[in-house]
Amino acid sequence: MTVGKLTPRQWLGWIGLAIVLLLVTAVAMWRGDILRAGLDPQVPFQTYEPPLAPDYSQPTAWALRDVRGPGSGPAAIFFLHSTTYDGDRQWNGPVGDPAADAWLRRVVLPNYAGPFARAGAISAPLYRQGSLYTRLTLRDDAREARAFAWRDAVAAFDAWIAQHPDGPIVLAGVEQGGELVGRLVRDRIAVDPALRSRLVAVYLMDVVLAVEDLTPEVPACADRTQVGCIVAWTPISEGNDGAGRRRLRRALVWDDRGRLVDLNGREAVCVNPVTGSTDSAPVEARLHQGATNATGLEWGVRPALMAREVATQCRGGLLRHTELRTESFRESGGWTARRKSRPYNLFYGDIEADVQDRMAVWLARQPG
Repeated sequence: MTVGKLTPRQWLGWIGLAIVLLLVTAVAMWRGDILRAGLDPQVPFQTYEPPLAPDYSQPTAWALRDVRGPGSGPAAIFFLHSTTYDGDRQWNGPVGDPAADAWLRRVVLPNYAGPFARAGAISAPLYRQGSLYTRLTLRDDAREARAFAWRDAVAAFDAWIAQHPDGPIVLAGVEQGGELVGRLVRDRIAVDPALRSRLVAVYLMDVVLAVEDLTPEVPACADRTQVGCIVAWTPISEGNDGAGRRRLRRALVWDDRGRLVDLNGREAVCVNPVTGSTDSAPVEARLHQGATNATGLEWGVRPALMAREVATQCRGGLLRHTELRTESFRESGGWTARRKSRPYNLFYGDIEADVQDRMAVWLARQPG
């Protein structure tokens, strides 16, 4: 069979098809880079004009302010949220951004502040957080933007502690909020004996913390009978070794000059939230006290928990865990949503139990 020559129109059709295929392939291969570039503020941080600072004397600067639930305990809880602001033209998210606040109230607070509701009154400040883009690049601009958030974290903490001059305190944070809480522990709690005596525990969820950066005054928790200590972990699903290595390789930690620097192979802290200890032995799923997807729940509603489901082990500075396969524990949403803290909490019941146990120990040690 003889194949005739292609006409000019046919040539153009084939060329157009080839271009389309190339574009589709390029988008598939570099989609993450394209989307990441769309979040870049395109201005050096040194010349960037940040949003206005929040006034922590005003209720509008707080997502939660001394909120108590039914039967809550005597503690005052300070909670710093994770990344909720995507970016675009801002290195640091303005307080009151509608989309960021919606994610905070719908996803972060019910899943990550919720486990502390039984312990006492929860306060969660809004702050000029580093945007999601600052967590997707190791550029100096991004490090400076993340460090900038410290100004608000310490201002909020000082305002909060002034309103709670006595009684037990709990500090907690997720992701970048947890990183900031870790620095608060070193710069505020560890150097103040009066504050240390009031500290029940610190919870740093989804946070890489260098072992050598711990202070003797506020160490990692060795077991659940210890108070005034840190429960910190970085969760990685079992078998996902590549993600674990990337997480540690890209991790940034605070140095003693207030800069975010590379972990550089140093050992990371891992306290297993199921046992509340640094023991590296495997922990069977039967000891797990409950995972939940609390996204969308009204504040104050305690979610249903799925217990005895997740096996865990602290290994190589990471909390290795098995995954739940039910629909509510699968990642969902767009590209940016999948790069934020998970919209569920595998250790909700374990955190809840841990803080209750340590609170009981702290109260039992008080005179009178």
